[in-house]
Amino acid sequence: MPIVVGAVAPHGFPIIPELSEDAEGGLTTRASMQQMQQVFADEKPDVVVIATPHGFRVNGFISIADCARGAGTLSLNGRSVEMNVPFDLTLADAIFERAQGAGIPIAQVGYGGSNRNQSIMPMDWGTMVPLWFAGQNRNQVGKGHVLAALFDGLPDDQPPAAVIVQPSRRLPKEINIEFGKVVAEAAQADERRIAFIASCDWAHRHDANHPNGFHPDARRVDEAVAQAIRDDDILSLLNLSDEMISNAAIDGLWQLLMLEGVKQVVPMQGTFLSYEAPTYYGMMVATFAVK
Repeated sequence: MPIVVGAVAPHGFPIIPELSEDAEGGLTTRASMQQMQQVFADEKPDVVVIATPHGFRVNGFISIADCARGAGTLSLNGRSVEMNVPFDLTLADAIFERAQGAGIPIAQVGYGGSNRNQSIMPMDWGTMVPLWFAGQNRNQVGKGHVLAALFDGLPDDQPPAAVIVQPSRRLPKEINIEFGKVVAEAAQADERRIAFIASCDWAHRHDANHPNGFHPDARRVDEAVAQAIRDDDILSLLNLSDEMISNAAIDGLWQLLMLEGVKQVVPMQGTFLSYEAPTYYGMMVATFAVK
């Protein structure tokens, strides 16, 4: 069936309540993510496709995880959360095959042993934070490592399963739009309820005291992105110059363009929930409902 819900979600892990009381100043973002959490709970997706800028990368190819599961741990100031979730290889294979057929450079990425049905891939904040607010919000103590099945056994799974994809900045930006279309088409051929999340933080140069430093383009680019989402005009962001993108040090554009491709196949209405930059990087939250 068509993709049932979408989102733009940040991945700063202090917004997970179990890791920080004050979200390091990002309480507005946390509240918006909790709104997203309710939207996803209402839509009950069986599978969530998450496009992330972090984790595995294959230069010159869009990457897609080719493992049975993902596991990871996030720690902050003496607190930790662990996660161990199933990956959906059926949908991942369908996306991979359609992308190949469309001439999109794409690579399947495995981890550990050669048996994809038994392998577990490490996950980081780019996937774990959105998944936490998409239905995987439970601390699976002792399960957050890739050998959990060998030493501790696997947890009882709850939906949603995940498909993890990652863009390559060495490809033309427009390729990400075409890939988003492929994801939506693969979802249409699937009987299950499928969601898409663009995992995005934005400019990383808001604080002169941070090692990334300050650049005035950080504010300019974040404002342009927020306005584009509000105006349902994501394509306008193709006009951002490479210089401004570099100056602002954004990591969200490529995943957002994938979401645009999804929207071109499945018309969706966006709701912009919030933007803030409480530390050195900007965070936005938006949800997308099928029209």
